[in-house]
Amino acid sequence: MRYRPLSPDGLVDECVAAIADLPGRRVVAVDGADAAEPATLADALARRLRATGRAADVVDLHHWLRPASTRMEWGHTDAESYRTAWFDLAAIGREVIDALRSRGEWLPRLWDPERDRSFRDEPSPAGPDQVIVLAGPMLVGSGLDVDLTVALRMTEGALRRRTPEAEHWTIAPLLEQADETGPADIEVRWDHPDRPAVRVA
Repeated sequence: MRYRPLSPDGLVDECVAAIADLPGRRVVAVDGADAAEPATLADALARRLRATGRAADVVDLHHWLRPASTRMEWGHTDAESYRTAWFDLAAIGREVIDALRSRGEWLPRLWDPERDRSFRDEPSPAGPDQVIVLAGPMLVGSGLDVDLTVALRMTEGALRRRTPEAEHWTIAPLLEQADETGPADIEVRWDHPDRPAVRVA
């Protein structure tokens, strides 16, 4: 694979240009470990899209956690649970992706991890050209029916440097997921977020 170096603003431009080729209601996934801060890039994409006149909002995967009793059934640091049981992907598929396409609405949040209870949000109406940007870990290969994937890839060394020590147990499953799923539509080398490099499929 060949990568092109570019600036952070250039990366936003690249992603927005790819989204511009997708008219109508669309879902974009920005995949990245917590250390990569994928929601930050997702916010930047949504802001840039809104500046062009297109409706755009961010859905943070961390607001779609399963209840603590479910995701931590096998302990607080179980790698397999982190990959398969922490995030309610079925609910995102139903309440965000399918709802956007079939009913013209989407649910912004589902579960409050701080209080371990439902946010009780009401669905938001979608514009005719609405873009929902999903942001969170392990979205590529998750089975969610999205229209475009962007992956912020970090090496093990970079993950260890930028992940709190108490969360180092998540690094192995993150790397395994990336190895097993193959490339995203837009692959980004993200060890140095101020100097990204991009490969577009």
